[in-house]
Amino acid sequence: MDAADIVLVIVVATALAFDFTNGFHDTANAVATSVGTRALSPKLAVGLAAILNFVGAFISLKVAATIGKGIVESGVVNPTVIFAALVGAISWNLITWYFGLPSSSSHALIGGIVGAALAAAGSGAIIGAGLVDKVLIPGMVAPILAFVAAGLAIVVAYLVAGRQRPGPAIRGFRLGQLASSSLFALAHGTNDAQKTMGIITLALIAHGSLPTTGFDVPTWVIVSSATAIALGTYSGGWRIIRTMGTRIIKMDPAQGFSAQSAGAAVLFSATALGYPLSTTHVISGAVMGAGAAKSVSAVRWGIAGNIAVAWVLTIPAAGAIGAATYGLCRVFGTGAAGPILVSVCAIGLTLAVLGRRSARLRRPAEAQA
Repeated sequence: MDAADIVLVIVVATALAFDFTNGFHDTANAVATSVGTRALSPKLAVGLAAILNFVGAFISLKVAATIGKGIVESGVVNPTVIFAALVGAISWNLITWYFGLPSSSSHALIGGIVGAALAAAGSGAIIGAGLVDKVLIPGMVAPILAFVAAGLAIVVAYLVAGRQRPGPAIRGFRLGQLASSSLFALAHGTNDAQKTMGIITLALIAHGSLPTTGFDVPTWVIVSSATAIALGTYSGGWRIIRTMGTRIIKMDPAQGFSAQSAGAAVLFSATALGYPLSTTHVISGAVMGAGAAKSVSAVRWGIAGNIAVAWVLTIPAAGAIGAATYGLCRVFGTGAAGPILVSVCAIGLTLAVLGRRSARLRRPAEAQA
């Protein structure tokens, strides 16, 4: 196995690691509203979301094609650029997860790609029209659409529920959340798993393992990406679930049903058009819309503002990490030494941070015992 093969293996492993972090980071998008309204138990909600994320990954490949060939010039992309982009995305996912902020894994990946490509070949490497049309504009429009759709949905829901007794109405909306959360999880799989498929396929093309004409995603890439995001989803992202499910608004079953239904509709529409949309942006906008339609004061706008700051920072922050990672790798030449050393350091740092956090969580429990 030569250096190029070793780098390809590292890139594929790193891409699947990103897919896993995408799953546990974005679990909240699919299940937080159902858990927050007690429509589903946490274990059932996460298990259902994991299965439907896996299934959703097989529905469409349009988003994978956008990630693979619509944002940066394919001629400047090589496995080291892709590796650096993935490190940027994973790093931002872990940082925002640590602080409980529901940022966008999709925009983190795109930011990493843009940053690494800029470091490798300058501004000419970026397809400006693709970045604006396929990422930035949909990223701004999607949460607004979800906000409006969820607001309208909750108004209709309350009109219907107003004619019913409270008990049966609440039970009906909780039952409806089983369907709406399932649809959102399926939509999440159709959109988010595609991004890793696109990255791995791009790496295979850059390596020479796939032809440069067309963009055919191998079956093993689809299956492995679907499996990684499903396992990540099942592992859960409970810190972000708390933010999404209880801290933005105090949610009732009607609001949860409306938010999930509106979010799923927006995501399926984006997937059909090939837009790599942020499920975090979509569900956050929908949750705020469902809350604001009931009462503007029901939304904790301070928490919403923190989330908005994380949104704005995601692409530049992940891009900066991706660019720095590419520069560090190039210090060690164009071979496999740079990616290997960065991988070892990144794994060590991640384990140290997680170990420190686990120790901090154990101390209060031991003190109570």
